[in-house]
Amino acid sequence: MHETWVKRRRRIGWLLAGPGIVGTVVIALYPLVVLVVLSLSQSSLGQPLRGWVGLDNFGRALADHVFRAALVKTVIYALVVTSLQLILGVAVALLLQQVTRGGALLRTLLLLPVMTPPVMLAVAWRLVLAPSGGLLNRMLQGLGLIEAPVTFLGSPRLAFPAIAIADVWQWMPFVALLTFAGLQLLPREVFEAASLDGAGVFQRFWHCTLPLLAPLLASLFLLRFIMATKLFDLVYVLTAGGPGFTTTVGSFYIYRVAFQQFNIGYAAALTILFGLVVGLTTLPVSRLRQVVQRLEG
Repeated sequence: MHETWVKRRRRIGWLLAGPGIVGTVVIALYPLVVLVVLSLSQSSLGQPLRGWVGLDNFGRALADHVFRAALVKTVIYALVVTSLQLILGVAVALLLQQVTRGGALLRTLLLLPVMTPPVMLAVAWRLVLAPSGGLLNRMLQGLGLIEAPVTFLGSPRLAFPAIAIADVWQWMPFVALLTFAGLQLLPREVFEAASLDGAGVFQRFWHCTLPLLAPLLASLFLLRFIMATKLFDLVYVLTAGGPGFTTTVGSFYIYRVAFQQFNIGYAAALTILFGLVVGLTTLPVSRLRQVVQRLEG
């Protein structure tokens, strides 16, 4: 009787888990298998799987200096932008904590950049950075800082910083709001004890706030780093990867190969290598996050 009941429970468990297993296979496993198959083939948009080339696509990708440069730019960009977003987000969250009136309105306004579709945001920044009639050039000329308009998006030196500023503006509020929520959960008695011991504002932040927030900040850094490596919308609208290949990041180069050169097999190989590089670069951050969580626990 007991064995029959156990078997029945097991059967019910499999029935309940079945839709989830099927969904995982369809959504995750099937596209991955197709991607691997395409990467080993000579495929185009109109004629997929025309022939098998083995690992030739991967060898070509490893020898592609434009792709290698795009990977390096992607990782460096993600590290810099994520670090800026984290630093500014923590600063804004601390300021929000000091606001006693209008705090709810400020937090609502901070949500606007996050809720704005990336393409619309990119178009807005393109207008701001435009050399003719752009808001930034008009402001700089009005302050006397420049004499002639600056082509921010056409300059090899300024194009990537311009994209980074737009990215930070969009996602810093996301970090700030989550950090602000984390600040509300910190134990007040720790800060009261530190104040009684004579700790100043900076000392309380460095020795109390920062260690208590470390697990949250590590998780936010990992999340935003992964999201930053997938940069595409801003590059597509603002610079189209230019000038030259200056702002061509990994995802945009894969787009060019797949939808401008129509080389789907090669694009599939690039995608797999791109995913491996992003995964490897996130390992140290993920490891640090686990260490911080263990120390906190």
